[in-house]
Amino acid sequence: VPIDQGERYQLLYDKGKPLFSPTMGHCLVGVGSILLGRNTATYRVWDGMRAIDYLASRPEIDPHRIGCTGNSGGGTLTAYLMALDDRIACAAASCYLTSLRRLLETIGPQDAEQNIHAQIAFGMDHADYVIMRAPKPTLMLTATHDYFDIGGAWASFRQAKRTFARLGFPERVDLVETDAKHGFSPQLRVGAARWMRRWLLGIDDAIEETEAKVLTDQQAQCTPDGQVMLLPGARSVFDLNLELEQQLAAARERFWQQTDRAKALEEVRRVTGIRRLADLPEPKVETQPGPSRNGYRIEKLIIRPEEGIALPALLLVPEKRSGQASLYLNAAGKHVDAAQGGALEQLVTTGQTVLAVDLRGCGETQATGGGGYGKYLGPEWADGFIAYMLQRPYLTMRAEDVLVCARWLAAAEVAGKPGRVHLVSIGNVGPPALHAVALEPQLFASAVFRNCLQRWALVVATPTAKNQFINVVHGALRVYDLPDLLATLPKDKVRFESPLDPEEKPLASSD
Repeated sequence: VPIDQGERYQLLYDKGKPLFSPTMGHCLVGVGSILLGRNTATYRVWDGMRAIDYLASRPEIDPHRIGCTGNSGGGTLTAYLMALDDRIACAAASCYLTSLRRLLETIGPQDAEQNIHAQIAFGMDHADYVIMRAPKPTLMLTATHDYFDIGGAWASFRQAKRTFARLGFPERVDLVETDAKHGFSPQLRVGAARWMRRWLLGIDDAIEETEAKVLTDQQAQCTPDGQVMLLPGARSVFDLNLELEQQLAAARERFWQQTDRAKALEEVRRVTGIRRLADLPEPKVETQPGPSRNGYRIEKLIIRPEEGIALPALLLVPEKRSGQASLYLNAAGKHVDAAQGGALEQLVTTGQTVLAVDLRGCGETQATGGGGYGKYLGPEWADGFIAYMLQRPYLTMRAEDVLVCARWLAAAEVAGKPGRVHLVSIGNVGPPALHAVALEPQLFASAVFRNCLQRWALVVATPTAKNQFINVVHGALRVYDLPDLLATLPKDKVRFESPLDPEEKPLASSD
């Protein structure tokens, strides 16, 4: 049974009932796992391989005739195991395999274990799970009306069929399509059974499914109280992640103590992929006049840092300019502090030119809805998973937005002397803003990070973290945590105000 299903829910109420649905549980595991360089799939695949270890150890099992089948999440795990474990002689993955293009064009990315880090970047598609095991017998079980697109399934099947044919075994890969919705429907179950009989037993017959008495939940229960986590000494995957984080914390401390600061920051660049300021293109900026107020005017901007990306912004220009400039970033949107008497006006009346920007995914660019995952992963969770598969973290893109906007503002504020930029960050745009300041400190005169997370390690220690997914970077905690970036900056120029814990509650002073 996979984690967060059946008797293996990882988070329970006091009475032993699951705290989250299976897919939501998978996603919450994924948040901390990604920071550690793992993935929910890491645990799923490991469990599957250990189950095969156990099967192979039993005297009545022929270790050379092991088959694997499963539906939906079980189809996902079947696809992974059949590609990675050579002991699986015959496989039948149900209601999962399609193509990444059709997946993203239709329902979009799904829960955490179905999104592998950088898989789009290095070209691993669903067809490859079949092709990697060629020419071992492999059956794709599909449904016409599945939300995993049937057109994508046939496209992947064609790729696999051509590969198996070139190897001389076209008969060893096939596809069953049933006129049904998502689910392990009778025709798919029969197809799986016939396929296993053909390739594991050498019997090629047209068996049919007969009536079978289904065990009750109580009869099928293996643990005394119905959940593994209620067993004495049980540890969840959150516990395993926290154990690894504690080991990595010591390694990080040694690394930052023993490594030259410039080299350490280069490692941060390597992990995040944040480009140097000199390598970032100049933005295209469209300007429209806005209202004038007492002592300053407002211009409405569209800043385009790269093709296809538009960042709405307000530029507040004082009548008497001091040569100072502030870049103002509020995760809730630039409009929040734009009213008369608000924070933006307080800055501009000191003579500063103020640029308030909606970074991608904020304000006017924020996704709507977010579905069931949005409550904990945030409204941008789908874009975040796509970015993860592209090896282009959302944090990285936002950090580069910050750098492009700050550079443009510094150049625009001439007033006799272009100056460095004062940065104000509010909400969960804090981590990308901190990366921007730490990697290009010469661009910033000061920085304030308000109402945001201070430390990624706390996310690993908090299974119910909220809105932290958008800022995770794969494997970051193997090299650095946010305080390591802060420590590279002058203490009198940078500060955190009203920090929040991973559940977006005020951080206790002891933390």
